[in-house]
Amino acid sequence: MKSKATLKQIAKELGVSVSTVSKALSDSSEISESTKTKIKEFAALKNYKPNSIAKNLKNQRTNTIGVIIPNILNPFFAKVFSGIEKRSLERGYNVITGISNESQKKEEQVMEMLNNGTIDGFIISLSEETQSEKKYTHLKEILNSGTPIVMFDRVADEIKCDKVIVDDFDSAFDATNHLIKIGCRKIALLSTIDNLSVGKLRLEGFKKAIESKGQVLDEELIIIENDIDVFESKLKDLLCSKKIDGIFALNEVATTTAFRLTLKKGFKIPEEINFIGFADGVWSKRLTPSLSTVSQHAPEIGKNAADLLIDRLEDKTEKEIPEYKTVVIKTELRQRESTRKL
Repeated sequence: MKSKATLKQIAKELGVSVSTVSKALSDSSEISESTKTKIKEFAALKNYKPNSIAKNLKNQRTNTIGVIIPNILNPFFAKVFSGIEKRSLERGYNVITGISNESQKKEEQVMEMLNNGTIDGFIISLSEETQSEKKYTHLKEILNSGTPIVMFDRVADEIKCDKVIVDDFDSAFDATNHLIKIGCRKIALLSTIDNLSVGKLRLEGFKKAIESKGQVLDEELIIIENDIDVFESKLKDLLCSKKIDGIFALNEVATTTAFRLTLKKGFKIPEEINFIGFADGVWSKRLTPSLSTVSQHAPEIGKNAADLLIDRLEDKTEKEIPEYKTVVIKTELRQRESTRKL
């Protein structure tokens, strides 16, 4: 393997100063075009690569963003990340990704590892454990160290920072209201994310929609269970024992599990049961029947999160008490074959 040359070696072989080589490679106007061409060609021949770490230390910026997501298998987070990465690259920033796997400890370890000069700031969706146990010390310490954080989707009201959220309450209210408009009177509410902020908001939106139409909320039609095996068992019992004409599932796992079991039990969708899921992976369009979903516009969430963080990093004004922003992304109910037409 060809060894990499240094600025000092290039300067010595060409008989010029290290400063001249550095300026030439930085395309400085102080160096003539002929000299710049000669130095650049020689540097390429000698396999010279700039020392990015030293450069970053000098500039006190790495132009790198740390993105922490809780679950890489969830299509929502994958889409958000694609939006973050696309926007960051457009604005001259690289992205390093960490996965918490829903663990507060792993989340803390990854953030601590990256917060050593590797990154300029974090974009994060909190792990399930962090939210359920309200363990936010590591986030406060990072903010106190001067590293900015932008939270998206799963956020903590206790942490003062920029945030990007979707209108979880309103979107659940609108989806439930749509089921009522098409004639549903016995709507089952299914969730495996009650320990998350988004799950609580969606549940409240569902309840508000039922009450606003003068209907009585039937608690026996609500299944909230974080253990997927227990959730599946309760859902089987519900489908066998209760007459329902609508299902609203609040997250990806609840949606896929309920859709599969509903069809397996022999129910016709939407003739007998109308179905809306709070999920919008590619698979939702390819199911038979195709699934009506609440689309969260995940790439847009990512783009806004990246802009908030980079704007914060590049803000030259010094304020003792920063003014934090919360951007709310509007969701969209995408009606497909699993719900009757109005």
